[in-house]
Amino acid sequence: MEVHQLQILRELGDLGSVKAVASALYVTPSAVSQQLALLQRNIHVPLTRKEGRNLVLTEAGEVLAAAGASVVSSLAAARAAIGEFQESPAAPVTVAGFHSVGQALFGPLLAKLEAPGAPVPQFFDEDVAQQDFPALTARYDLVLAHRMDYTPPWPADRVVVSALAHEPLDIALPSHHRLAARATLLPADLVGERWVVSREGYSPADVLKAISAVSGDAPRVIHRINDYATVAALVACGDVLGIIPRYTAGSALGTSVVLRPLEGIANRRRIDLLARPESMHRRSVQLVAAAMGQAMAELSLD
Repeated sequence: MEVHQLQILRELGDLGSVKAVASALYVTPSAVSQQLALLQRNIHVPLTRKEGRNLVLTEAGEVLAAAGASVVSSLAAARAAIGEFQESPAAPVTVAGFHSVGQALFGPLLAKLEAPGAPVPQFFDEDVAQQDFPALTARYDLVLAHRMDYTPPWPADRVVVSALAHEPLDIALPSHHRLAARATLLPADLVGERWVVSREGYSPADVLKAISAVSGDAPRVIHRINDYATVAALVACGDVLGIIPRYTAGSALGTSVVLRPLEGIANRRRIDLLARPESMHRRSVQLVAAAMGQAMAELSLD
């Protein structure tokens, strides 16, 4: 049985005729009769009977109509609750972010949402390979994701994408390194160096592959580390170079490490905010997404 069929049965009990029900629901009398007939197919006792020229409810019909009224009322209450949830600016919002972006943005985002009645973000740390970010939108309202320029775009049929930043990945060197005096670097400058980079499937490892392809030199990877603070600490020791994002990993650097721009290859990653379409209908999610955009814009200008 369908909810609209129960509603028609209820209206028949209250209004007393098919014609009156059709008028109240802005449909034809034949449409009313058809829906009542479909409802009757699933019920083994008569729901209506003829009384003169009118169709009225039997006792069984009255029982089902009363139950239907309760169902319709509950659905109306549910719709109202959903509407309130959708429109509430203060509803909690779950936000997943990879390590470096979380370190850089979560604090500034909280500062932007301190006003009374503002949404309350709930943060989660999710450091996954690029292709796994869209699936996280099943678990979180907003997902901070990154991908390299030359990789496939996010699946537009599954997620809403809000661009936040176009971030270069720079070469991290010990401050005393022979290349630290250079304003920019080329892949050929890096031949023979030893490296600490991320695991496969992450941006720094992708950039190192591009450096190797352009320079013709097979990279010597000594350490596979995804945490940029640890990468910076190893670079500071003077034995390896690293690849670190310019905007979101600045706090990981100490005075013993310098970043130098890399030219001659595609070394930028896109930082995007992913969400399921239905999540973006919520007012609180919209507010957090807007604040996230502001925080990232300010970070990129520093």
